[in-house]
Amino acid sequence: MKGSTHRRCYCRDPKTGKPLGKKCPKLVGRKHGSYSVRQELPPRADGTRRSFSRAGYESLKAAQAELDYIRALLGLADADDSEGLDQIAELLEKVGDEKAPLPDIESTRRRLSHGLDLTSRLTVGDWLDIWLAGKKGRQSAISRDESNIRVHLQPRIGHLRLDRLRVTHLSEMFEAIAEANVEIAEGNAARRKAVEDLAQIPWKGREPRSRRKAMKAAIAEMEPYRRIVGPATRQRVRSTLRAALNAAIAQQLITFNPAAHVELEAGRRPKALVWTEERILHWRRTGEKPSPVMVWTPEHTGLFLDHVAEDRLYALFHLVAFRGLRRGEACGQRWTDTNLDAGLLTVAKQLVVNGWEVYEDDPKTDAGARTIALDSDTVQALKRHRAQQDKDREKWGSAWVETGRVFTRENGELLHPANVTRRFIEVCEEIGLPPVRLHDLRHGAATLAHAAGAGLKDIQEMLGHSSITITSDTYTSLLPEADLAIAEAAARLVPRARVSSKDSGHEAGGQPGETDDPVPNDADPWGRIGERDSPSAHAPLTQTAPDDESEAE
Repeated sequence: MKGSTHRRCYCRDPKTGKPLGKKCPKLVGRKHGSYSVRQELPPRADGTRRSFSRAGYESLKAAQAELDYIRALLGLADADDSEGLDQIAELLEKVGDEKAPLPDIESTRRRLSHGLDLTSRLTVGDWLDIWLAGKKGRQSAISRDESNIRVHLQPRIGHLRLDRLRVTHLSEMFEAIAEANVEIAEGNAARRKAVEDLAQIPWKGREPRSRRKAMKAAIAEMEPYRRIVGPATRQRVRSTLRAALNAAIAQQLITFNPAAHVELEAGRRPKALVWTEERILHWRRTGEKPSPVMVWTPEHTGLFLDHVAEDRLYALFHLVAFRGLRRGEACGQRWTDTNLDAGLLTVAKQLVVNGWEVYEDDPKTDAGARTIALDSDTVQALKRHRAQQDKDREKWGSAWVETGRVFTRENGELLHPANVTRRFIEVCEEIGLPPVRLHDLRHGAATLAHAAGAGLKDIQEMLGHSSITITSDTYTSLLPEADLAIAEAAARLVPRARVSSKDSGHEAGGQPGETDDPVPNDADPWGRIGERDSPSAHAPLTQTAPDDESEAE
C-alpha cells in the first residue's frame, strides 16, 4: 500500500485567499512549512478507499519515522488476514480522526493476538468484567469477587485504562475507603444517637407526639446503618484485583501488577476469648464485646443445650457445640455419611448460601473433607433425632421431600443455613446468655477439646483446617479453670523451704525441709466450676478429669 511524505505550508494567496499549498514560493527554504504523511489503508468492506493523514512534523526525518511506524502497525497482520488488517485500519482511522497518539506496537500486537477490540481502550472495569465472566471455581468465591468488584473496584478505578493503572491509583483508592470509613462511623453514630433520643420522648401529649414525628422524619432522611470496610475486607479487595491483574499479565495485556505492590494494614484474625465473669460484667455495663469472637464457658454451653433440649434443631446445635462442624457442613450432612453404630461422621458435602439461594458444594477446603468420631451422648442425640425424623416422614406421607439429609425442615426439605442462625440467636436471647455467634460454637468445641487434652493436630483434623496455624492462633482458647490448674502445677514444681504464714496458717519461720502445699490435698487441680443452684445436665460432659501426674503432685 502506498504512502508518502510531503512538505506544505498554510500561506494563502493575498488576492484570492486560497491556500497556496505546495505552490508557496517560500517552500524553497527548509524552515518554511511543515511535513505531512499520508498512508493508504486496506479498503473497507464495501470497497471504498481509506487513508491515514497527519501533518505538523518539523522535519522530513520525523515524518518518515512516523510513516514507518504506521507501516509497522499494518504489518502486525498477515497479508491474508483480512480481519486483522481491517481491525488495524479501523484503529488508525479512529486515531487519525481523534488526533490521538499512535498506539504502542507491542500492546497492539498482544490485543490483536488475543482477539480483543483494537479500537476500544480497555479499562480496568472492562477487564474485570471479562475476567469475572470467565472465572471458574467455587460459587462462593466467585460471589465474593463479584461483590468486591461491584462495591469497591468498579466505582473507584473502573474508568482507568488497564495499561495505565499504577500503584498510586490503588493507594489513593484505599485511602478514599479509609476516609469513607470515618464518614460511615460518624453517620452510624448520629443515627444511633437519634434513635436513642427518640426512645426518650414520651408517647402521650401533643408536643411529645410532634417531637416524635419530627425526629422520625429526621431519622428517615439519614443514611442507613453501613458496615465499616475493615483491614481484612481491604485485603480481600486487593486479593481480587491482584488475581484479575495476574490474569491480564498472562494474556499479555499488561506487564506489571500494581496490586502486588500496594501496602495495606494487615487483616489479622481476631483471637477468641472466653466469657469470664469480668468480661460479662463489662459487657452488661457497656454493651461492648471484648472480641468479635467470644467463647462460652462449659457452664454456658450446658445452659444453652438444656434450654434447647426439646427444640427440633437440638441435635444440630449439640453436634456443632461438641464436634465443631461448620454451619453449612451440619446443614448439608447426609445419613449415608453418618455411621451411628460405629460413632463416625464423614463430612462430604455442605450447603452454601449465595445471596438467599442455597446450593450444595464440596467442603470448604480439601482438609474439610474429613471423618470425625462422635461421643456417646452425641450419638444418642442423633439417634433420637433420626427417630423423630422417621415419625415426621410417616406424618407427611407422600408430601415428604426426601433429601437424605440428617437435618431438615418438618417436611424433609433442605434447611436454610440462615434460618438455623436465626433460631440460634432467638434461643440465646431467651436465656440471656452473653452473645456469641453460631460459628463461635465451633471455637467453643475446639476450646473444650483443648481443655480435655486433645493436641493441636487432633483439633485441626476435627475442625478440618488446612493449616495448623489457624487452629492454634484463632480457634483454641484456654479456659480459666485449665489455666489456673496449669499455673498451680507450675508453681508446685519449685521446692520451697518457706511459705508465707498467710497460705500455711502458721509462722513462716518453719524448719528447713518443711513444705506446705498451698493447694489443699482434696482440691481439684483442674479447677472445676463450682456448683450452681440448678446444675446443667451437660456440665459433667464438659469437665476434664485430672491426670495421674497432677494427682501425684
